[in-house]
Amino acid sequence: MTTSATPTHAPARSDRPPARHPDRLTASLWLAGGLVFAFIYLPLLVVIVYAFHDSPIIAWPLRLGTLKWFGALAHDRGMLDAALASLKLALLAVVIALVVGVPGAFVLDRSSFPGKTAFRRLVLLPLILPGIITGVSLLTFFSFVGLRLSSGFPLVPGWPVVLGHAAALTSVVITQVFARLQRLDRAQEEASQDLYANEWQTFWHVTFPNIRTAVLGAGLLVFTLSLDEIAVTFFLIGRQNTLPLQIWGLLRRGITPEVNAAATVIFVVSVVVIVVWARLMHEDQPA
Repeated sequence: MTTSATPTHAPARSDRPPARHPDRLTASLWLAGGLVFAFIYLPLLVVIVYAFHDSPIIAWPLRLGTLKWFGALAHDRGMLDAALASLKLALLAVVIALVVGVPGAFVLDRSSFPGKTAFRRLVLLPLILPGIITGVSLLTFFSFVGLRLSSGFPLVPGWPVVLGHAAALTSVVITQVFARLQRLDRAQEEASQDLYANEWQTFWHVTFPNIRTAVLGAGLLVFTLSLDEIAVTFFLIGRQNTLPLQIWGLLRRGITPEVNAAATVIFVVSVVVIVVWARLMHEDQPA
């Protein structure tokens, strides 16, 4: 009696690589994220640390625990005047950007005209162009129309620099408000008009409450960007100095702890404004 052995086949070999362990993938992502954040924010951390350094020489070893550089900053008349000029400039730029940008967003959302698609793309051009190109272009334009750089009221840094900041940052308002209008339920406006509300009443009681957070967030973003703007300001500023230009002038003589203190204050203010803007944008998202 003969028995035949049943041939056995080896399991097929898979060519697919083994799946990575989820814990390893998560750890790799955390490591990559930590390196990116360190690359971005470590220089800022160094500036903040040296603002509390007791020695006027920026060198090791660190002797932390002093606030005298913030006191020196508070008594520096040139720095205070520059900060006040930057604050007024940013506020005026916000007002003009909102007055121009909000209606511009409504035009893009509610109107049809030739070249609308191209205009929607070109509205971001002031933000895409290098600041030096924008500054030179505005300087040439204001020189052509005969507007002097120092023209303006006594409490205004100068209308050319105010208009320059507003022109460069109006696109921020247009894009933010336009994006919110795209998500707006137009049925609410139609219901308001069915209840005999006129266009102004519909805007004030229905439309504006729905886009209010976008308008406020865009205004805060314009305020922050205006405080930080230096290229356009350099070409258009008159006799006054803004805070970035004042700091740049001090840096030409070397980095001092007072400059670090000023940078720390600007960083804290910018973070607060950005956090408020982010919260407004989060609240503006649909549930």
